[in-house]
Amino acid sequence: MTGPALGLLLGTGLFCVWWSCWPRGQATRRSRGPSRLAADLQQAGLGDFTPTALVVTCFVCGVAALLLVAATTRVPSVAGCFGLMAAAAPVAAVRARARHRSTRLREVWPDAIDHLTSAVRAGLSLPEAVTQLGVRGPQELRPALVAFAVDYRATGRFGDALDLLKIRLADPVGDRVVESLRLARDVGGSDLGRLLRTLSGFLRDDARLRSELESRQGWTVNAARLAVAAPWCVLGLLATRPESVAAYDTPAGLLVLVFGAGLSATSYAAMLRVARLPDEARVLR
Repeated sequence: MTGPALGLLLGTGLFCVWWSCWPRGQATRRSRGPSRLAADLQQAGLGDFTPTALVVTCFVCGVAALLLVAATTRVPSVAGCFGLMAAAAPVAAVRARARHRSTRLREVWPDAIDHLTSAVRAGLSLPEAVTQLGVRGPQELRPALVAFAVDYRATGRFGDALDLLKIRLADPVGDRVVESLRLARDVGGSDLGRLLRTLSGFLRDDARLRSELESRQGWTVNAARLAVAAPWCVLGLLATRPESVAAYDTPAGLLVLVFGAGLSATSYAAMLRVARLPDEARVLR
């Protein structure tokens, strides 16, 4: 048997071994959740703003920046770079708002759970206790809780009102609290107060630990962001003088801009990947 035939036989055998590792005859189904943009908008508290509208906003910002820089510098390559950065700015702003809102909710949930525990101890029913949080709870949670009270009074269905509350909050901690309330309502659990106190203590410890980690790595992340933004700030200053940016209106200048943009995007993504703390997934939505 010749060498090519042996290689073909060996490759066929390895392929059969690899193919046997995958199950056959079973259709795998994945639940399709909301898109990444829709999830970011919900977590940012902008649920009324659709992903399509966000994409249109990115397009408008990119085109406006492209035309403005092109009219100022007369260099298409420089205008294209600033147009791409302007197009990505709305998505970056939404995600920054989502992270800020998630941090704020993580800080105020322990106080909200303490209010809820006190209301349950005082003898209020679960719907009444949750409704009272819209008046006496933390300011960040009041709009969603007031809407919960309106939904519950309109329908009288506690479960449906909780589902709408989860959608408005779009928060993993809120999901756990809502499901705990639903379980206590359905099966009449007697340990709800102990459960809420344990959850409140756990959330306080987690918020304290995250705050320490974020404060320690904050200066490193900000320095990395400054290092990425500095060359483009210099390019923006050079764009005010047409004779300074004329060098970028050449094939070599275009290559420098493309290489610099790729290197900046890659390094910034790597920095975010390394410095990112693990986010709690919404497994109960």
